[in-house]
Amino acid sequence: MIIYRDLISRNEMFSDIYRIRETVDGLCLEVEGKMVSRAEGNTDDSLIGGNASAKGPEGEGTQSTVITGVDIVMNHHLQETSFTKEAYKKPERVKPFFFFFETESWAAEQIKHILANFKNYQFFIGENMNPDGMVALLVYREDGVTPYMIFFQDGLEMEKWLGGHLSVILKSSVLRMKSW
Repeated sequence: MIIYRDLISRNEMFSDIYRIRETVDGLCLEVEGKMVSRAEGNTDDSLIGGNASAKGPEGEGTQSTVITGVDIVMNHHLQETSFTKEAYKKPERVKPFFFFFETESWAAEQIKHILANFKNYQFFIGENMNPDGMVALLVYREDGVTPYMIFFQDGLEMEKWLGGHLSVILKSSVLRMKSW
């Protein structure tokens, strides 16, 4: 399994279990998810042990809650955050990520597209909520049903799990950026 991590916060952002495609300009990865519902808080009586009938009337156990959301967000514990357009494009926030993009017109086009459609996006950061880390964008395809997330490729590190506690870093954008 390949895990994609935020270079700054080291948070797990997504994995290769999803459909991933590189944008035409190579700047971003689009990761397609799906809406899922999960029951939380529901504990199987067989895991608790004991005699369920001796514990009281039927239905007096744990209560469950159904949570619905995008699988990428739920599986990787991404945290929703919010931005105004002005805060999102502040130089001090984007400078660590975009030093290379200032000279590349194709990157400027992608950023313009994001800013033009700003109201359509939801924003997510990693589990530890590091404000300096990557901000992933969630948006829906034209069908209005299929969610996908956009991750800036140069802010990610790919890590392949080989089993147990053994992993190897396949691609580190930090090394690639330093070579420019």
